[in-house]
Amino acid sequence: MKKVLIIEDDRDISDLISLHLKDLGCQTEKETNGKIGLERALAGKYDLYVLDIMLPGIDGMEICKRIRSEKIRSPILMLTAKSEEFDKVLGLELGADDYLTKPFSLREFIARVKAIFRRIETDTKPIEDETVKKKIQFGSLSIDAEKRKVELGKNEIELTAKEFDLLFLFASHPGRCYSRAELLNIIWGYQFEGYDHTVNSHINRLRAKIEKNPENPTYIKTVWGVGYKFAEESETKKK
Repeated sequence: MKKVLIIEDDRDISDLISLHLKDLGCQTEKETNGKIGLERALAGKYDLYVLDIMLPGIDGMEICKRIRSEKIRSPILMLTAKSEEFDKVLGLELGADDYLTKPFSLREFIARVKAIFRRIETDTKPIEDETVKKKIQFGSLSIDAEKRKVELGKNEIELTAKEFDLLFLFASHPGRCYSRAELLNIIWGYQFEGYDHTVNSHINRLRAKIEKNPENPTYIKTVWGVGYKFAEESETKKK
């Protein structure tokens, strides 16, 4: 049974999503105060955090940051009433796996949660497959799939779970072009129109971390009108 912590100060929303999560067979815990919610998040073991941004005590951004600083890798689904792209990108930058902007449909909420749980169950399968390299080296970029560790030269690069999944997918299939819709389906596990910016923001942040010049990337290339691909090994050696 999946265990979910809901930190949301709107009791109606909290009760409603808790009810639907229970229909999925989840065990839920609810908290309305950010400070207490953070204490519970750090003290317990959860399979998913559903986290509102605007909270009394401590806001959701800080809670997300603190959870990730403690090396807790359980997925975080953020809820926000704000529509500014800055807030969404900042949440993802701090380590959130996904977000929904209020008001959202329960159908979409459940689809996102199911997708997150599918990823939890299948994350290790590509690594267990003997046909997939467990360690990948491209130029000075090193990817260790088992340890989920990335190094650029002698420096370890800190990636979020989604950033690592994207990089590992690309590096495992150099030269293979992926559309944004494909990446959304493979990495996030759902198909909704209008969420290309989720893919774009992750790609931009990933490039900022692994590329010497994100404007002229060595590894993750844009295929205009199509999507993205990882450079062929011969291309990376030229850099």
